Amino acid sequence: MAYKKPTLKTVAEKTGLAVTTVSRALLDSPQIALETRKRVAAAAKELGYVPDRAAQRLRTGKTRVISLILEPHNEIPDFGRSMIAGLSYALKGTGFHLTITPEFQGEPPIDPVRYILKNHLADGLIFSRTELFDERVKILQEAGFPFVTHGRTEFTSPHAFVDYDNDAFAYQAARQLIELGCVQLGIVLPPGKFTFCQYLKYGFMRAVRESGLPFDIPDDVSLDSPAEAIQASYRARFAGFPRPFGVVCAGETSALAISSTLIEEGLEPGRDFHLVAKRTSNLLNLYRPAFNSIYEDIFEAGELMGQSILKLVNGAPVTDHQILMQPTADKANRAA
Repeated sequence: MAYKKPTLKTVAEKTGLAVTTVSRALLDSPQIALETRKRVAAAAKELGYVPDRAAQRLRTGKTRVISLILEPHNEIPDFGRSMIAGLSYALKGTGFHLTITPEFQGEPPIDPVRYILKNHLADGLIFSRTELFDERVKILQEAGFPFVTHGRTEFTSPHAFVDYDNDAFAYQAARQLIELGCVQLGIVLPPGKFTFCQYLKYGFMRAVRESGLPFDIPDDVSLDSPAEAIQASYRARFAGFPRPFGVVCAGETSALAISSTLIEEGLEPGRDFHLVAKRTSNLLNLYRPAFNSIYEDIFEAGELMGQSILKLVNGAPVTDHQILMQPTADKANRAA
């Protein structure tokens, strides 16, 4: 006997409700009593009912899809997996599905946004690595399309975002280095076009001005540079640094690159130099000697963005969804 795919009518017959009531309950309509929605969801699960998304889109104009535009970059290991996991957790059980739209290096970041808008492929967008006056933000605001950014911009028109306070991170990291006795401070910044570059620099320079210490910001490499380039830069420049010196590392890859290079050159961590790294994964837990570190929770950022985009697609004001996550003390990973 051929398998017959369950339909809304099948669920309606099982629950004794009208097809329209079942349809609205499965869409989690607040006009349907919570107990009814739970009963319909349980029946649908038991029957193996899966919505026909093509028909649903024709009927409602909605895709029930949230798209994450993801640019592959190596500075933050596990960034994509952690963010996807957080978003998936937020969307679980909501009837919305998450799709991943790649942003290819070397191609305009606006292209994936235009493609999704033109083809109506999602009800909401999420993307990261924002620029000061990000073209993606501008086009989405003009289109009135729901979106959340991982990072802020300098636009006067407000938009929804979840961001990490990189100003506070850089300041706290630099203060740790000062307390460890460093007599010179350094930092490797991301490319200047990214908004978080400005915040990292603001926090770092605030600590520098307070301390009056000399500082070093390389102009030949950035956080987006290959690890080998960062190693070469520090191999060439460290000889002129007074001891002990300290470096703020806004990512794990740069921290590993700098530390390994300095150790290879005969410098002793904890005596000749100190690093404070932004930790976003468990990678640094495996490294010895242990790093001083401050934590950024990418999973939580994904979860918060998922929660925000669900409300935005239902018309919530963007000003209610501007979240600035604070650095988390990571004393378990601090060097003795």
